Amino acid sequence: MPLRLVFMGTPEFSVPTLRAVAAAGHDIAAVYTQPPRKAGRRGLGVTRSPVHRAAEELGLQVRTPVSLKGADEQARFRDLAADAAVVVAYGLLLPRPILDGARLGCFNGHASALPRWRGAAPIQRAIMAGDRETAMMVMKMEEGLDTGPVALQRRVEIGPDMTAGELHDILARGSATLMVEALAALEAGRLALTPQPAEGVTYARKIDKGETRIDWTRLAADVHNHIRGLSPFPGAWCEARLAAKPERLKILRSAPAEGTGAPGTVLDDALTIACGTGAVRLVELQRAGGKPMTAEAFLRGAALSRGDRVS
Repeated sequence: MPLRLVFMGTPEFSVPTLRAVAAAGHDIAAVYTQPPRKAGRRGLGVTRSPVHRAAEELGLQVRTPVSLKGADEQARFRDLAADAAVVVAYGLLLPRPILDGARLGCFNGHASALPRWRGAAPIQRAIMAGDRETAMMVMKMEEGLDTGPVALQRRVEIGPDMTAGELHDILARGSATLMVEALAALEAGRLALTPQPAEGVTYARKIDKGETRIDWTRLAADVHNHIRGLSPFPGAWCEARLAAKPERLKILRSAPAEGTGAPGTVLDDALTIACGTGAVRLVELQRAGGKPMTAEAFLRGAALSRGDRVS
């Protein structure tokens, strides 16, 4: 018979899994998500999370606690009498009473090849490090950060020019399929769990705004990985002097290129930029307050040519 579940998730990444679990016929007793946030610079109005909106469309009960550490909130969770909890990018740590509050445990959809890239930003960090492969995994949660035993995994190749946004979408769809498979096995009593290896542990710390600026003194391969690993959000950026004043440019796509010169120098009329070693060609970028555009479209409206510098 279908499982009685609690779903816990917040961003767009979590939505395909929520919809897939609901479509599989499981009884979702409640959906936990981050509280609505103030919208806009002046904080006028609030914005519900993507999971919040999807849950309401599905007619599901939504809960938005600020914390799960209180005894009252933990009792409310236990009172749902869930068989299991499905957790995908929820955004809050689950204390032991919550982990123990579902009969069969809490199962997390994690977007990396554990134990590599435990933590908050596994998709971006994998690309920024130049990894050629990652995975979508379902693991049974423990109190440690992404330390639990793995139930199912699906390997995913990372193409040499793939952006974090593209990998995000692939893994979001993979999470939905994999979690439904895991729940079917759990329901049948045949979900096997394998401890993670002790070797190869790395941590995917949250992306800090201070690391988004492009350092042109790095190797061209590192600059290329930095750009695609932060695309489309928060976006790698540099400054160029346009119309006699500096302007921030968000770089969304690049490609390895031939050429040498002082780091940050424009080498040709196709936006090839010299790096510490080698060069990259800018393929897609975005001016402050503008929309993404190709390099060709950018050059039709901006004077940035051979010999100019970006910083």
